[in-house]
This record gives sequence, structure tokens and C-alpha cells, in this order.
Amino acid sequence: MSAYYVTGEADFVLLISVRDMAEYEAFTRRFFHESDIKAVKTMVVMDRIKASLALPIEE
Repeated sequence: MSAYYVTGEADFVLLISVRDMAEYEAFTRRFFHESDIKAVKTMVVMDRIKASLALPIEE
């Protein structure tokens, strides 16, 4: 869905959407385990708080 090149603890942040953990595992096997990527940190969304990129700016 989105990919970011960042500074700090990570080099990249990927936002992906999958149906279930089996689909996530297939994704990680295909794109991470079969590549030169040395480490992956997973964060699972428990609840969506804000899903819009709109900013509350008044003109």
C-alpha cells in the first residue's frame, strides 16, 4: 500500500494489507526471506484510529 525510506532504527517502512496471517507469511517469505534483507520487524494493527491523510487546515 505504501513504502517509505526513513532514518532511525529502520531503513524502510512498508504498510501492507493482508487478509490473514497466512497471507502475511506468504508475503514475507516471498519478499524478505528470499532476498538479502537481514532483519524484519513486524507491527500488527490492533485498531484503526485515523485512516485519512486529510489535514484539518482552514483556508
